[in-house]
Amino acid sequence: MRTIDPLTQTERENYKLLTGSIIPRPVAFVTTLSEEGTINGAPYSYFNIVTANPPMISISVQRKNGHLKDTARHAMHQKEFVVHITDEMNVDQINQTAASLPPSESEIERAGLTLVSSDLIQVPGVKEAKFRMECVLEAAYPLGGTESAPSCDLIIGRVVRYHVADSLIDHGRIDASKLQPVSRLAGNYYSKLGPMFSIERPE
Repeated sequence: MRTIDPLTQTERENYKLLTGSIIPRPVAFVTTLSEEGTINGAPYSYFNIVTANPPMISISVQRKNGHLKDTARHAMHQKEFVVHITDEMNVDQINQTAASLPPSESEIERAGLTLVSSDLIQVPGVKEAKFRMECVLEAAYPLGGTESAPSCDLIIGRVVRYHVADSLIDHGRIDASKLQPVSRLAGNYYSKLGPMFSIERPE
């Protein structure tokens, strides 16, 4: 087995090891509202659950040359955002939102996604997602890089409303086979939900 010191590697080399081994990663599609009123959307695979009491999720938004990306800047300013689960039916459209556009242009329009109003926050979601969460900003932490130029912003959102397609709910649980989530691998690769198996947890 090879032993590698991350300090001897470039950022890109570390990125390749991390994204190639920490797989599969769920893909969050995040909508935010700019100060000018533009709705922006972008996919993120550095995404997971933080706690269920109260429900919180995390998204790590990587900076570009130390500069905040639109998603992090808008979420921190408006203190709210919507997180959607990317699935087999919408992944092509959501992939289109990863294009680099000026802050004044909406990725939502470019991808042909349909905006839908939220219940408790100003930021809308998109209709094409079977599962979405209205979130308010719980905390934001600049991390990595240097003190003057962090490499990312860790965004913690508190879920204040779920929107779930009726077909997904089975006795209070989400039917994964009907959600059909996709996950991020390395490079341009994604994966679908494969065969599932069950293992009893020890007492």
